[in-house]
Amino acid sequence: MQSRRGPLKSAVPSNIVSPVRRCSRTACGRPAVATLTYVYADSTAVLGPLATYAEPHCYDLCAEHSERLTAPRGWEVVRLLDGSAPARPSGDDLEALANAVREAARPQQRAAEGGGGARTADPMEVARRGHLRILRSPDN
Repeated sequence: MQSRRGPLKSAVPSNIVSPVRRCSRTACGRPAVATLTYVYADSTAVLGPLATYAEPHCYDLCAEHSERLTAPRGWEVVRLLDGSAPARPSGDDLEALANAVREAARPQQRAAEGGGGARTADPMEVARRGHLRILRSPDN
């Protein structure tokens, strides 16, 4: 049995549909460079690199709209780096580096003070599980 409409005809090229993903903002036709996702449970808007494929609950944004993105009051915006841009060290990175240097220097200090005896526990360390340590807050 053959269809009344006949065989499918070849697709006609169109200027309306573009293979490039566009910004989701109304009346913006610029190419998308970032993907916005809302995490409602955490009241967080996550802006990251352009997703590999379009998701129904994600929004693709152009460079201008991704830079000007603001979140509703009480929400946090998390901006994920795409890895292609050079990362700038933050205050947290520098503090972590300083703490690592201090930690690396401690065993030498203990060996010199204790005469190479048994290792004493760190006063900030509360418990240890494998390679993880639970530390006491410096305020206490």
